[in-house]
Amino acid sequence: MKAIVWSKASCPYCVKAVNLLNLKGYFIEERKVGSPTGWTKEQLLEAVPNARTVPQIFLDGEYIGGYDDLVKHFDAKVVKTSVQQQWEIADKPAS
Repeated sequence: MKAIVWSKASCPYCVKAVNLLNLKGYFIEERKVGSPTGWTKEQLLEAVPNARTVPQIFLDGEYIGGYDDLVKHFDAKVVKTSVQQQWEIADKPAS
């Protein structure tokens, strides 16, 4: 699992996003905009034309959005998994 996080220095939500992705086991490529050896704003806008803030996050090539979108993405996965597990339990024959 690979994540690309467009970020910049002194961005608390960028740090939170990277920490959450680390907890989830993602390999993270952090693309810091504006650092001396980093990425440019133009490169960020090529990847995400409507970006106005950072972080901007991609998971396995799929655009997720910012930090709040990342949290929603993982929350939706938890709900989906929970519902699937409930259906599997309900489908098992009683012993």
